[in-house]
Amino acid sequence: MRGEDRPRLNAMSLLVIAVAACAGSSLAVFGARSQEAAPVTLVPRLTGAANPMGQVPVPPLDRPIVDDMRRMRNYPEQPPIIPHSIDGYQLTINANRCLECHRREFTEGSGAPMISVTHFQDRDGQVLVDVTPRRYFCTECHVQQTDARVLVPNDFVDADDVGRKR
Repeated sequence: MRGEDRPRLNAMSLLVIAVAACAGSSLAVFGARSQEAAPVTLVPRLTGAANPMGQVPVPPLDRPIVDDMRRMRNYPEQPPIIPHSIDGYQLTINANRCLECHRREFTEGSGAPMISVTHFQDRDGQVLVDVTPRRYFCTECHVQQTDARVLVPNDFVDADDVGRKR
């Protein structure tokens, strides 16, 4: 049969080869470092503190926009933004302050929009009586509108405006 004449590698041989490969690559990296006085940076740091385990001051949060005006979404299926302050809202496994206004039975009294029916479906598409656990923590998808400066320029054009002359 095919491959009968080839010698097989046992577990010990594979371990020796793996250790040798790791040792060779580490010597190439750390050997270059020992020859120079300045440390070699393999990947430059993009964000965060130089000492990630040190104490870093937290920048202040941007001011929330609290005009309670519903904003148009930028793309289909975009989660709506939160148009009011959520300071002090409790979002834990035992309590969700958002549901006090946005749950179906409370929307008439609060005037808040009802949460989407998709929030009642589990992964298998089964409709539940209450909000599914995977949609329970609102701020995983929904963010509060703030007056933050734009970090990246955006030249997005809505699909309805493509090809139209302004």
